Amino acid sequence: MQYKDYYEILGVARSADADEVKRSYRKLARKYHPDVSKEKNAESKFKEVQEAYEVLRDAEKRAAYDQLGRDYRPGQQFRPPPDWAQRFGHAGAGSQRFSDLNGFSDFFSTLFGGAAQAPPAEAEAGNLDITVEEAFAGTKRRVALTESGRTRYVDVQIPAGVTDSQPLRIAGGRGALIVRVKLRPHSLYLLQGKDVQIELPLAPWEAALGAKVAVPTLGGTVELTVPAGAQSGQKLRLRGRGFPGSPNGDQIVSIKLVTPAAQSAQAKQAYERMKSEFNFDPRAGWPG
Repeated sequence: MQYKDYYEILGVARSADADEVKRSYRKLARKYHPDVSKEKNAESKFKEVQEAYEVLRDAEKRAAYDQLGRDYRPGQQFRPPPDWAQRFGHAGAGSQRFSDLNGFSDFFSTLFGGAAQAPPAEAEAGNLDITVEEAFAGTKRRVALTESGRTRYVDVQIPAGVTDSQPLRIAGGRGALIVRVKLRPHSLYLLQGKDVQIELPLAPWEAALGAKVAVPTLGGTVELTVPAGAQSGQKLRLRGRGFPGSPNGDQIVSIKLVTPAAQSAQAKQAYERMKSEFNFDPRAGWPG
């Protein structure tokens, strides 16, 4: 099994704070997302970036990972310390384990694939990682439960519209087990309860003149009318296009103006004409 340097994968320093980690993840997720990327091995790189973010965004996982030290190098053969399971709560003899690793590497599953020992009544069995798309539509997962040295498999039905950290109750041999849904970060969508947020890049002329723009939603692409004079940061609402519920959530579309670079003489002349023809000062309200 090879060691993975999650900091190197995300391109951040070990001292990076949570915001730096998130920004780097979002940048790389957009670059390697299989639906849009033309990079070589985009799918495998996307999964690798997801795995690194899964560890570094979680304070407990990150602290445990940092305990491994800095002596290992990417690709180096790795074995966890002998006391890893005892120090970081992984299942031992007679304990109950929950496993759903979603294609992550052996390195990840060795470090974080187990869960803490469950009490005999109702117990937390672990986290069930799913994608935003799976949470929106609903899905089914088969998980392995090991009790008293014997492993059995249980199908967990995940309802459409399940939210992050929502508990799901399944039957266990020693009592009820609770698994908590954990939604993987998405390169386009950001969830706030049942609402889904997305950033919409617009050219200046689209914002100034108004436009009809195809906008992706979890239920399919819809046409959005952008009013003339739209401003960066302005929010438009697609009602009922968020997560299913009673009522359904909305999709909140946040406008982001993207200014093309003046890379040719003609483009520079066009900007110069705009400068002279528009009597416009974006800082007119500033003092002095």
